[in-house]
Amino acid sequence: MTRRFTSYHMLACIVGFFAVVIGVNALMATIAERSFTGTVVENSYVASQHFNRWLDEAKAQDRLGWSATIGHQDAKVTVVLTGPEALIRDATLTGDAIHPLGHLPDRAIHFVRADNGEYNSRERLPHGRWRIRVTAERAGQRASYVDELSL
Repeated sequence: MTRRFTSYHMLACIVGFFAVVIGVNALMATIAERSFTGTVVENSYVASQHFNRWLDEAKAQDRLGWSATIGHQDAKVTVVLTGPEALIRDATLTGDAIHPLGHLPDRAIHFVRADNGEYNSRERLPHGRWRIRVTAERAGQRASYVDELSL
């Protein structure tokens, strides 16, 4: 004996189908919201108007030949700045610490030069993930660096 396909069976199929679709959408939205790392630019159109200037600044920075290693020690940011002439000891460094998800406010970072050539921040950062932006200036030359730190 075969069972007939009734309107109740059809209702169960439709309800089951939409329950699966809604459940998958809710799961994907939750994963997307939890993994979002923050806004890259506020307005992409305005950012695009500055793009060529940013490329020129990046080329000028590449010609300097400087490089920066950004790290941390005891919740303080450390920067080692090197160039063609080895360690750069006479630069002025400024920086910002940005919490990628915006849960904590951005913080200005002030650096002092240590005897070993490293630059250490005066401020300690709370534990968490931070995007560190550092600007080094020396004799009219300027270079910017960005790195992620997890404290």
